[in-house]
Amino acid sequence: MNLPNKLTVFRMILIPVFMLVLALDWGTLQVAGAQLPVTHLVAAIIFIVASLTDLADGKIARKYKLVTNFGKFADPLADKLLVMTALIFFVQFGWVPAWMVAIIVIRELAITGLRTLIVENNGKVLAAAMPGKIKTASQMVAISFFLLHDIVFAMANIPFAMIMIWIALLATIYSGIDYFYKNRDVFSDGFK
Repeated sequence: MNLPNKLTVFRMILIPVFMLVLALDWGTLQVAGAQLPVTHLVAAIIFIVASLTDLADGKIARKYKLVTNFGKFADPLADKLLVMTALIFFVQFGWVPAWMVAIIVIRELAITGLRTLIVENNGKVLAAAMPGKIKTASQMVAISFFLLHDIVFAMANIPFAMIMIWIALLATIYSGIDYFYKNRDVFSDGFK
């Protein structure tokens, strides 16, 4: 197992830790004049570390030609699991509407299904394209700021996390359409 794949596995291991931390209550801290739950701060650190491993594993894999089918499959799966876990908690916390999360989850499941069809048809794993990378980055930024309660922008009364989740939602929809359009030939046998 090469370094990028180890980073991906590490990210997957962080997901249950992230869940456990979000489920706990360790009191609050006073940060920039606002109350920040300690568990949200710890969860934000875990989430940011996991997100940075996503950035690192891709760069290392491409730079040193360590791209593997496992990495092409597991890397986006780890991202989806991490993001969906956070968003489901956010619905519970009342931070993000359930319909938004439903659209994101539906897109993620649909793309996972598409990847499976592509593997079955030509034996290759569909690697992430630029719209998907933008989607993932915007989701990760939004989630980080939600966990940190918009501390940086709260003083300016700017709902940065909510703005970013809207951008993430639009990127999610666009990238989903883009993936299906570019790979529409996978469904050609169903329309004969």
